[in-house]
Amino acid sequence: MTEHLYFAHANSYPASVYHKMLSALSGDYTVTYTDCVGHDPAYPVSDCWPFLVDETIAAIERLDAGPVWAVGHSLGGVLVLYAAVRRPDLFKGMALLDSPLLSPSRAWGIWCAKKMGFIDRITPGGNTLSRRDNWASVDMVHEYFARKALFARFDPDTLRDYAQHGTEDNGLGGRQLKFRPAIEHEIYITMPHNVGRYADHNQVPGVYLAAAEHPVLRARDLRYVRDRFGLIIDHHPGSHLFPLEQPLATAARIRQAFDAIARLNATSQEPTA
Repeated sequence: MTEHLYFAHANSYPASVYHKMLSALSGDYTVTYTDCVGHDPAYPVSDCWPFLVDETIAAIERLDAGPVWAVGHSLGGVLVLYAAVRRPDLFKGMALLDSPLLSPSRAWGIWCAKKMGFIDRITPGGNTLSRRDNWASVDMVHEYFARKALFARFDPDTLRDYAQHGTEDNGLGGRQLKFRPAIEHEIYITMPHNVGRYADHNQVPGVYLAAAEHPVLRARDLRYVRDRFGLIIDHHPGSHLFPLEQPLATAARIRQAFDAIARLNATSQEPTA
């Protein structure tokens, strides 16, 4: 029987944009996801994302498949970890991809930035609301983002998936961003400062893959994630968006991590003499 894998995407990138990576994993797992977290009014965006965690838990519960493997990129990794702490029975193991699990000193800085009103200056959310949101066709979407520095290293197939699956019909015959900019902005300005509340409570084995280039977490943060959440720390070539830059290599690394966790779990369950 094929095991289930639940994927949680990064802010502003619908899960369907990761089609190439998820397709590579679908040979070993039944892959499911929520395409755009935060867009269901039943699970609104709020400070530290508690309802988005609820949305993640509800999505996994609906699978009715027993414990699942879970992968989360950036925003998605935080949601997966918080969900795993609250409901460890739902998870076999997890892979968190360059997620902002900040150590206490940096988390305090996020709290201050929110309280003092300058959180937009220290997250990517500052320019979100002024971003272009309409194009005449998918081809024009592709042409537009292909010129952007942020997308220059995207896998070519993933860039096409972004143009196709990252946009939707705007009701006028053109295309608009599927992940709505207002929701993207709300997610950025409410990013969690409460990671410490979950420290020492994780029971689910997992790996944290930090980007090799300009990772979200610093060395002190990575030690915190290792020591207080029990995650194996490793690095993956590329930037913060490495799952979109190197989808096949990322899928292979996820599969390797889960195979190792499965072997460890099997060994720990062997009866002792």
